[in-house]
Amino acid sequence: MEKVPERTLQLFSHILNAHHIWNSRLQETDPQFGVWDLHPSEKWEELHYENQRTSFEIISNATSFEKRISYQTTEGENHTSSLQDILFHIINHSTHHRAQIANDIRAAGLQPLALDYIIYKR
Repeated sequence: MEKVPERTLQLFSHILNAHHIWNSRLQETDPQFGVWDLHPSEKWEELHYENQRTSFEIISNATSFEKRISYQTTEGENHTSSLQDILFHIINHSTHHRAQIANDIRAAGLQPLALDYIIYKR
């Protein structure tokens, strides 16, 4: 197997952690992971599935996507955002870091997977 850049492993764990943290904020529970906790690649699929399941549950139970959610950032700042903006942020944040991962993989001489949403949906 070709060597995946270390930063790729860090960024993918970060994507999973951030999604989990936002889900925890939306459910008003304490997150189990820190922003930069590392997870072995063997756990990524399970963590991703759990994040998706939780997000679908949140969406299914939402009475309004305009609902304002109060939360504290990992830096301790208090903010309020709409549910729809938080959900959009989760997707946008992931897209940003997936592009970084693709660049890192390409720079290492490897071919990254296609990241286009429409390809994923096919």
